[in-house]
Amino acid sequence: MTTSPLPRRSLLRGGVAGGLGIMVAGSLEAIAGPAAARPACRPAVGYGDLVPDPAGLLALPPGFSYTVVAQAGATLLESGQPTPSDADGTGCFRGPHGSVLVNNHEIGGDEPYPVPALPGLTYDPGARGGTTTIEVDRHGRRLREYVSVAGTHNNCAGGITPWGTWLTCEETEQRAGGRFLKDHGYVFEVDPHDRSANTDPVPLTFLGRYSHEAVAVDPYTHSIYLTEDASGPNGLYFRWTPPPGFRAGKGALRALAQRPDGGTAGSLAAMRCLRGDGHVADLSEATAPGTRYRVEWVEVPDRDARTVSVRKQFTDAEVTRSRKLEGAWWGDGGAYFVASYARHDDGSANEHDGQVWFYDPRRQTVTLKTIFGVNTDPEADTGNYDGPDNITVSPYGGVILAEDGEGVSHLVGVTEQGKAYPLARNELNDSEFTGPTFSADGKTLFANIQSPGYVFAITGPWGRPGNGHR
Repeated sequence: MTTSPLPRRSLLRGGVAGGLGIMVAGSLEAIAGPAAARPACRPAVGYGDLVPDPAGLLALPPGFSYTVVAQAGATLLESGQPTPSDADGTGCFRGPHGSVLVNNHEIGGDEPYPVPALPGLTYDPGARGGTTTIEVDRHGRRLREYVSVAGTHNNCAGGITPWGTWLTCEETEQRAGGRFLKDHGYVFEVDPHDRSANTDPVPLTFLGRYSHEAVAVDPYTHSIYLTEDASGPNGLYFRWTPPPGFRAGKGALRALAQRPDGGTAGSLAAMRCLRGDGHVADLSEATAPGTRYRVEWVEVPDRDARTVSVRKQFTDAEVTRSRKLEGAWWGDGGAYFVASYARHDDGSANEHDGQVWFYDPRRQTVTLKTIFGVNTDPEADTGNYDGPDNITVSPYGGVILAEDGEGVSHLVGVTEQGKAYPLARNELNDSEFTGPTFSADGKTLFANIQSPGYVFAITGPWGRPGNGHR
């Protein structure tokens, strides 16, 4: 995901006391996916200390290994062009020979390898982002790689749907003009198995036009929860509710968007949090795990933002904002979402280096699960983590976060008991990790280093991560 124009580390050096702390209260309340074989507790937190990589790419715990699935500029698409730059959010689906990945490419400027603007698959030939689809075998070896959607802008994260598609999000408010022939800032649906279903890409305008980051879809009601990564003012958390009679499935969202009233189909609303009867203006007000707020939803007046950005259509007294709303994932009957960091300078009430929240649609509440304290020495690899971005729920318990902070970059696990541990370290540079997602059988974790652009398949002795108890 794109970074702040002002490095957040420069905003706080010398101004914040104390090092990083991952502050937790109780457990993460069973943020596990499907049940899996669970060995005895490991003595270390997580899967053990990371082992340096002789190849200088990826440090992993003992017994773990990786395969390079794709590399920007090095591997080739089936159309003959190189793998595009800046892999970001990734969806993983069961495939005929193993898994099928849909990779976002967060291309918004002069990145060296664009998503090729192939005929029939391109929304706007002036935009260079999009998605590629990679078919791999059960060992993570690439079998096929091709363009699935092109001509979109700054595709950051997204989310999987219960009917087996990927929703790719444009993190932008770019309007038509100059090289851009169409407006941007939309969500598009990508079919991982049927390329023909992706022809003539259709923006899902009913989900709003703003700096979309990620989505999580309720498999029961088919409501869609969306994060916005924006500032001045800070972004919002949204819920889209389908219109009466909507029947979800492949192609249903596209068909809805193509109706005469498609741009206003269903209801798009922004989250407002309350502590008792008191309004919560910003999620950074919460500093302790277990903090729980009641949620109300406020209808968006003009979701296509024809004259005013969506987040600017509300006063601070009407909605709850957050700096750097990032990854989202559905699990445990609710929607997890991440706030990457907060600083007083960006209008936040308190400073932190990451929050993980859980929205419970049944109780209509949002709960702070984990908070990372401010990391004052991000160059030191001493168990300090900052800037969580993409998130996935692990089938072995807890969550996996992609670190997009300053200094050393990790895949960070958080156990069900709230303890953070390193799962992988970028040995090549300081570029962010993106797109963690498990294969359907739970044996492979796919993840990316965004720059210069690697897609990895990580395997090893998975099991419930240790919590430091013997």
